Amino acid sequence: MKKFIALALLAVCSLAMAVPASGQRMTQEENARRSSKAAKQQAKALKKANKKQSKASKKYAKEQAKETKKANRQLQKRRG
Repeated sequence: MKKFIALALLAVCSLAMAVPASGQRMTQEENARRSSKAAKQQAKALKKANKKQSKASKKYAKEQAKETKKANRQLQKRRG
């Protein structure tokens, strides 16, 4: 009985492999749509990364200005 089940399973698997996968082929429309979607996602990710970098740059500049201002105050106290 086990041999029969194994043989039937093997036959089903071999038939499944023999059937062409025509349903998996992409049409030009679908390919264009996927390409457009991927490009849009890439642009969105790039915009997000640029925004994050810009924000970090502004934060760093603000910190530097604050430190410079603090150092100038301390210098004025020592002089005056």
